[in-house]
Amino acid sequence: MRQLNRLNQFQRLWQPSSGSPQLITVAELAERCFCSERHVRTLLRQAQDAGWLSWQSAPGRGKRGTLTFHVSPDSLRNEMMEQALNQGQQQNALELAQLAAPELRALLHPFLGGQWQNNTPTLRIPYYRPLEPLHPGFLPGRAEQHLAGQIFSGLTRFDHSHSEPLGDLAHHWEVSENGLRWDFYIRSTLHWHDGDPVATEQLHRRLTLLLQLPALRKLFSSVERIEVTHAQCLTFILIKPDFWLAHRLASYCSVLAHPDNTTLGTGPFRLKIFEPELVRLESHNRYHLSHPLLQAIEYWITPQLFEQDLGTSCRHPVQIAIGDPDELRKLRLVSDSISLGFCYLALRKSRGLTAAQARKLINLIHQSSLMKNLPLDENLITPTHELLPGWEVPLSEDSAEVIFPASLTLLYHLPVELHTMAEELRLALGKLGCELTVIFHDAKTWDGCPHLAKADLIMGDRLIGEAPEFTLEQWLRCDPLWSHTLNAQEYSQLQATLDLVQTQCDPIARHAALQDVFQQLMENALLTPLFNYQYKISAPPGVNGIRLNARGWFEFTEAWLPASSSS
Repeated sequence: MRQLNRLNQFQRLWQPSSGSPQLITVAELAERCFCSERHVRTLLRQAQDAGWLSWQSAPGRGKRGTLTFHVSPDSLRNEMMEQALNQGQQQNALELAQLAAPELRALLHPFLGGQWQNNTPTLRIPYYRPLEPLHPGFLPGRAEQHLAGQIFSGLTRFDHSHSEPLGDLAHHWEVSENGLRWDFYIRSTLHWHDGDPVATEQLHRRLTLLLQLPALRKLFSSVERIEVTHAQCLTFILIKPDFWLAHRLASYCSVLAHPDNTTLGTGPFRLKIFEPELVRLESHNRYHLSHPLLQAIEYWITPQLFEQDLGTSCRHPVQIAIGDPDELRKLRLVSDSISLGFCYLALRKSRGLTAAQARKLINLIHQSSLMKNLPLDENLITPTHELLPGWEVPLSEDSAEVIFPASLTLLYHLPVELHTMAEELRLALGKLGCELTVIFHDAKTWDGCPHLAKADLIMGDRLIGEAPEFTLEQWLRCDPLWSHTLNAQEYSQLQATLDLVQTQCDPIARHAALQDVFQQLMENALLTPLFNYQYKISAPPGVNGIRLNARGWFEFTEAWLPASSSS
């Protein structure tokens, strides 16, 4: 980038005197800029023409001229960044911000949060890590799951004001009396992000591709086939009734990309840039539901801010601040809630751990001070005695004569709070004569984990989406955790029970039946929840419409900036 090179050369000229006038020779300037004397004269002429500095040469070879500066590199970089942003050159703006963390933090200050850039309402979110590709199917991170729902649409969708799914790409649907045929009537005005109309056949192709993924095949195990029965109708033929089907189609893992281009969707925002340093979404002007008020959303990936502990826009993955990391004290808390998602402990009793020992361990966790005294900051977690509200953990009387085995193995994955929990468990069991071997799986899911079949205790994180009961059913049906934690007979019985639960047409009865399944897992000491997270979102004045959703993010379609915030 030519501008960045010119700016870097200008900074080399300016730095030795921090902007004070310099008496210096052309040869010394050329050495400082790692170029020839001829080229440095060209640089001086260009910078002088731009008004950055003045160069007064002295007559005679080797004589010292006077170099006077009119701007600083920081102010010049700010000006260049603003010009790049106004011209829609976000990548150039990020390249211009390539400085050490303290300077980067200062330079990003005017551009974070809500801004009107070139008459475009834009929300910029500094983020602590690169985002992973939004491939079809299950995604491990909350940020990626949320993004998938902003860029792509499903046949159905969840809405916070309704307990059951609503129509999305499908305007409505009909279910046969026996529950084996579901007709989804597709809207006739749908368009992909590139402007092309959506054909029902394209949705059929994408659904067929999705169902070839092993995890999605488990999720839709009741689906025998999908047919295009009309130009605007997709029909699902089932081998057994499944009254979770509309929920399964509304899940983020079932959103539909273009069958020939997985970056194209039909959601409220289209993907404009997806780079390690920048992700930019722009509003889809032919979106079939309510149009977003923001025209652009940007994630500025600035991990150096976090690595240097200089303040963060994302103090923790569950606590998001929209704005300059250096101004966190001035941001207002706009929404917070206790997550329904939870960290859990699963116990495998078929190895060295008996049912009585498993129950004693669960009692140790929930009836001692172990959870309350976890050395964690920021009020991030809340110990819980419920899987979901009203789904209480059954606790038995502690039996002093139950002795733990001499050794056990604990396996856990992210989030980072489980590092602390694992160490506390190791110390607590050590005092009771049990040596706990701890294995960390550096991932957010159990996919491909080689240690899963060997562990006695397993800790992980269960994200809960917009429909809590359905999300937990999906967890039991699709997560490899259960096929390793339970023996073959128990796992087969669990799946058969889930098949019976899904045949309940009435949502209340279906939820109650699923609660019984989890209650049995907890009573058998196979599962216990540990803690929930405290989701928080903060924003600077002028960013409105922020409401926490079930994933700890906020709906981009609801956020807006008043005209008075224009710059």
